[in-house]
Formats: sequence, C-alpha cells, structure tokens
Amino acid sequence: MLKISDLCAGYGGAQVLHDLNLDVRPAEILCVMGRNGAGKTTLLRAIMGQLARQSGHIILDGTDIQTLPAHQVPRLGIGYVPQGRRLFGELTVAENMEIGLQTRGRGAVTRDRVLQLFPRLRDRLGQISQTLSGGEQQMLAIARALCLEPKILLLDEPSEGLQPSMIRLIGDTVRALRQTGVAIVLVEQRVAPVLAVADRVAFIERGTCAEICDATDLNTNAPQFQRYVGV
Repeated sequence: MLKISDLCAGYGGAQVLHDLNLDVRPAEILCVMGRNGAGKTTLLRAIMGQLARQSGHIILDGTDIQTLPAHQVPRLGIGYVPQGRRLFGELTVAENMEIGLQTRGRGAVTRDRVLQLFPRLRDRLGQISQTLSGGEQQMLAIARALCLEPKILLLDEPSEGLQPSMIRLIGDTVRALRQTGVAIVLVEQRVAPVLAVADRVAFIERGTCAEICDATDLNTNAPQFQRYVGV
C-alpha cells in the first residue's frame, strides 16, 4: 500500500532521515518507536509533504507522491493526526469535522459513520473544541482525520497526556479501524499500548529504520525496547 524507499529528509540544511526504507501493508497497524530525536515525527511529516524530501521515493498504491505539495497528499487518502492534536480551537466540534469532510468531498454519511466510533462527540457537536477535555480533543483530532475516509492513518503519540481509560479507548478505536481495512502508522513511546495493538513494530534509530519485528515476537522485556527506545 505505502512503500518508502531510500528516503532522505530534514529541516533546512539539517538532514534527519537517512536512506530510510519502510513499507505499510493494507489493514495493518505498524507502530514506529525510537528515542527522542530519532526521526519518528519527521517521517510522518515527510510522508505528508510538510518538509523538504531531499531524495528517495514515497509510493502510495503505485503512485509516487514524493514531489506532491502538502495540500494534495490528504486528497489521495492519507490522514494525519499530529502530536498535540492541532485542532482549530475556536471552532466547534462539527466545524472541525467539516474541514476533514471537505478535504475529499465527503458528507453526512461519512460523518455519521465516524461518530459511531466516537459517540461522545455526537453530544458535543456544537461545543467549542478548545473547551473539550484532553481525551475528547484527541477523539476529535482522530475523527477529523477519519472524515476524509483515509486508506492510511498516521497517528503521532495519540496517548500522550491521557488517562489510562482514554488510552484504552484509542487502542480499541485503532483496532476497529483495522477491521475496516484502514492501515495505521502509530508513533508511540509506551511499550504496553504498542504491544496491545501492533501487527509489526519498526524501530527508528538515527534517522533510519534499524529493525522491523512482528509484534508476536516481542514482549515487554524484549531487547529491542532497551536498544532502540531506552526503556
């Protein structure tokens, strides 16, 4: 579905990703782990066209999207929930979702389908998004991305700052999305949530993909977590 080959990218003159290779399979949850500064967020932003991609290829369903500008990438079916959510705080829940719907010309049917995953948001459609709790804001950020009916959803540390019950809810949502055929790329620092949802885990070190493991081959004491994440 998504194949990344020899990707080099960074910020200005600073190169962060170095010949990174990675593939994302249909309807899988691929978790990306690594220490701070390893290049995890840079990878997601490079896929979305939000920073300079110096060389390499990013192929989505046979189409090279490497040179596409950022505003065109979501239209091909890649949803992105950045770290920190990045909602339009002064807009309502409904208005934030409408922005997602407009990206690929979706309407009420899609919105209702998304709200089935997040029934709490249905009760808050008229509420200003910045007044939501942290967990509800994370729900809205994911819901907005799902409103474009993505083939692939990129999630950057969605559990950050959330209470355990909300982390479990996000995990349940991610698994439910996989059942509908959506592929998930999940950047996460916590081992337990990763092992609870992942099909495969890609470990990023110094801007390259150092190792990819089937999640069934890992446990909380696996040496990869100490080697690449430091926990």
